[in-house]
Amino acid sequence: MYNKVIMIGNLTRDIELKYLPSGAAVAKSAIATSYKYKSGDGQQKEEVCFLDFNVFGKAAEILNQYTRKGSKVMLEGRLVLEQWTANDGTNRNRHTLRVDEFKFLDSKADSMGSGGNEYNQQPQQQMGYNQNNGGYQQQNNYQQQQPAQNNMNNMQSNQGGTYNPNNVPTIDIDEDEIPF
Repeated sequence: MYNKVIMIGNLTRDIELKYLPSGAAVAKSAIATSYKYKSGDGQQKEEVCFLDFNVFGKAAEILNQYTRKGSKVMLEGRLVLEQWTANDGTNRNRHTLRVDEFKFLDSKADSMGSGGNEYNQQPQQQMGYNQNNGGYQQQNNYQQQQPAQNNMNNMQSNQGGTYNPNNVPTIDIDEDEIPF
């Protein structure tokens, strides 16, 4: 079975960062996402989904440092059923998202300098076709966990300048050259 959830939305509250006795960081919060559609009678409707999530380790500290209530993020992980006994003795349960990867989607100004950054909490696994084996072969690339920056940030550092969205070069293309 495959259990993978990707959610894009806004944080409904600030990150709650705690540390386990082992020293590992745990971040908890919730994400809200919405889906807009037209009903059968033509009225515009909106469904809102709220989901609690947990992040562990260095990723929890990074998420706490660069986000706040209202921050737009993409969370990727797996759905987990948490079960416990309440103080009144009743058995309780709820679904939460155990986050493995996330990406900041706010602009730099909105997210205190973190726009477009992403973080992968687990070692990346790449799938590639190997003709010598006659099938697919999985390769594990274990790398030190570091935030990855998007191409725009890399382009800025390579050019040594700052990115200005109003300074986009014009391209002279004849309509006959467009393939569609």
